[in-house]
Amino acid sequence: MKGLRYQLKSVLKDKFCMMSFLLPVIVAVALTFAGSIDLSSLGELHFGVLEGDVSVQTITWLEQYGPVTAYPTPEELTDAVNEPSTNIIGVEADGNSIKTILSGDELDVFRQTADTLPSLYEQRKEARQVKVQVLERADMMGGFQDMFMAATLIVAMFMGCTFNAVNIVSEKEDGVAFINEILPMTYSQYIMQKIMVGFLCGGLSSIITVCICFRLSLQNTALMLVLTVLSSFVAALIGLFIGRFSEGIMVSVVYLKVVMLLFMAVPIICFLVGSGHWLLSAVCYIVPSQAAFEGIMSLSGGSPAAAVKDILILMAHCVAWFLLFVVLSVRRKRNT
Repeated sequence: MKGLRYQLKSVLKDKFCMMSFLLPVIVAVALTFAGSIDLSSLGELHFGVLEGDVSVQTITWLEQYGPVTAYPTPEELTDAVNEPSTNIIGVEADGNSIKTILSGDELDVFRQTADTLPSLYEQRKEARQVKVQVLERADMMGGFQDMFMAATLIVAMFMGCTFNAVNIVSEKEDGVAFINEILPMTYSQYIMQKIMVGFLCGGLSSIITVCICFRLSLQNTALMLVLTVLSSFVAALIGLFIGRFSEGIMVSVVYLKVVMLLFMAVPIICFLVGSGHWLLSAVCYIVPSQAAFEGIMSLSGGSPAAAVKDILILMAHCVAWFLLFVVLSVRRKRNT
């Protein structure tokens, strides 16, 4: 217990480890705050007209689709349309119809609207006879917010490898590793201490992130806790491998970046591609973060039964990585 307390104190003094611990928590707070902001106004249509150029009836018709701003001079109207931070569609009278003015840097949806607007204006009388059903506007962030939160939680769950790897490499560079070899401590005790360091730090960061990002039922909370424990344990084991094979802190940072990139990219690509590619999904399960990501998405969507499969896959990863480390350690001991 004293050895574990020493290891935790050593980790708390490392700025890189503290940054790794706090980063998912900060991102989770930012995502939660961003999710509470109404971004629907960004998709609204805005029109600009020249004072006295179009009729009052035309302005009233345009106001059915979005706010209308009248400008006193053509130059001010042109400047408003060309302003990069806006998507204002300029409207001018064109005989009995209208024509639109664009700057050319608008989004496709606004360009398509501007192209359709004159034809729609000419058919406005016929359009009055059409029964219109107004649908609820979809949340612009709704489709991807769960994915962003799940990805943030993946970072927190698998951040335990950072604590282990950096801690082991730092001990190598500072000469503490030589001191550990002469202490009255077995190799298995040393390994368990290192596993617990990554497990506790990664698990705590994950639990805080879950509390910030998700509102789950009691059953789903229990399953999410199991996912967190298994993912943190796998991350701690992977951190041991990185720390063992890294000779310097810069080498370990490169390995950590590659591993974290792999852990992030595989589940996100699989999510974006879709579940129709069963072969791709099966291959992605080789990376432990894929099962964790699917489990998080299932629990956030209220499907605890689907998360049980991912929990079993993570259990298999825990056993496989642990046995691999034991085999390599025994072989290394025999060679020395």
